[in-house]
Amino acid sequence: MENLIAQASSFIYTYAPSVIGAILTLIIGLWIIGWVTGMVDRLMAKRGVDETVRPFLKSLISVGLKIMLLLAVASKFGVETTSFVAIFGALAFAIGMALQGSLGHFASGVLLLIFKPYRVGDLVTVGGETGTVKEIQIFNTVLATLDNKRIIVPNGVVTSNVMTNISGQGTVGVELTFGIGYGDDIDKAKNIILQVGKECPHVLDDPAQGVVVAELGDSSVNLATRPFCNSENYWDTFFYMQENVKKAFDREGINIPYPTMDVNVSQG
Repeated sequence: MENLIAQASSFIYTYAPSVIGAILTLIIGLWIIGWVTGMVDRLMAKRGVDETVRPFLKSLISVGLKIMLLLAVASKFGVETTSFVAIFGALAFAIGMALQGSLGHFASGVLLLIFKPYRVGDLVTVGGETGTVKEIQIFNTVLATLDNKRIIVPNGVVTSNVMTNISGQGTVGVELTFGIGYGDDIDKAKNIILQVGKECPHVLDDPAQGVVVAELGDSSVNLATRPFCNSENYWDTFFYMQENVKKAFDREGINIPYPTMDVNVSQG
């Protein structure tokens, strides 16, 4: 009996400090992790990080810190943690290799949600596709085109290519070119285009619309104009100007030429 008591005392004396240290490490560590994740969440909310990505980032930080905490607790018992680190590293590497494409799109999605180069409702050109942003998901950006097609663009494609946010400044210039014949009055055609712009309900007064001779083409004098409108009225302005400038040209006798070809037939 005395021998058993002595062995128990020796066991407690040997391992009690490690057990107490591990328990204290676990309790204090969990409290610190809760405080850190809470602070990060508040910081993300203050910076305006999208609500769809905040819970994931918070969980990612929490899981990473808890793994480190468990390794620290295990070391209190004298457990060699090097092998665990190697196993975690190999596992992470294997998962990363298997999902490298998806992880790349995911990382790009997180960047898009954090830095917000465009928002839902913006008219954009991404990945060679133009449309209105309907959703910004973790892996994809969903666009709706003018003809109501649903286009899903992987976020990795978005961040690795040039992206154009047509709506990004609130107002946008509508690039238009109209060709007239070489025998037509340039000043008259300019005034017609400007008048149609004044009549368009979407064209803004500031900046003022202008018309210039952009090119002396093979069969036409090309006049360029850039009326400004609010971003959401881009297509309405584009189509209004195209239709009504043509109608005004027809009324005023301004010709819109098209390429022609003279064919000479030689009779032998």
